[in-house]
Amino acid sequence: MSIPPHPAKVLIADDEHLVATGMRAALDDLGFDVVGPANDGAQAIELCRTHKPDMALLDIRMPGTDGLAAAAVIFGDLGIPVMMLSAYSDPEYVSVGSEIGVFGYLLKPVSRDQLRVGVEVAWSRWLAHLELDGEIEDLKERLEQRKVIEQAKWIIVKRKSVDEPEAMRMLQKQSRNSRKALVEVAQGVVDSDTLLGE
Repeated sequence: MSIPPHPAKVLIADDEHLVATGMRAALDDLGFDVVGPANDGAQAIELCRTHKPDMALLDIRMPGTDGLAAAAVIFGDLGIPVMMLSAYSDPEYVSVGSEIGVFGYLLKPVSRDQLRVGVEVAWSRWLAHLELDGEIEDLKERLEQRKVIEQAKWIIVKRKSVDEPEAMRMLQKQSRNSRKALVEVAQGVVDSDTLLGE
């Protein structure tokens, strides 16, 4: 699934009706497809499950499930990035928010331009997060593959009484001849060693 360069569909959750309708009008005006407004965190989660917005804009202080608790579910379970809105600049909110998938934080009252810029910045941070996450996964995979290759190499050293570079050359030759990835050949060596119980 490719990630769009800009969010198209945005959810709003704020229990203050006038604030919520004002933000909805501003986002409509900016060309976003707006979901909501939800008036509490539980409704925001439900709307996210149903409508699958690209991003959720949540007020922190809402009745029942507050914005931070909703953000934990919306990002943690549904993978939707969140931007928080608040009339309070409590540093604790900011630090908790950054741990649970909050990619932006705006202080109310929010102007149309602040909303536009805030959404853009939050989306950029979200894209950077995805890229970093992907790189970390790639790195983990490469490290796992390297471990398998090392293991296979030492099995060949022991079995064939050859040195390490020669064992590596044997693996590479087998990889070329069989037209299989080096890690695949290495995994075969490891599996057969386990099978033989050596």
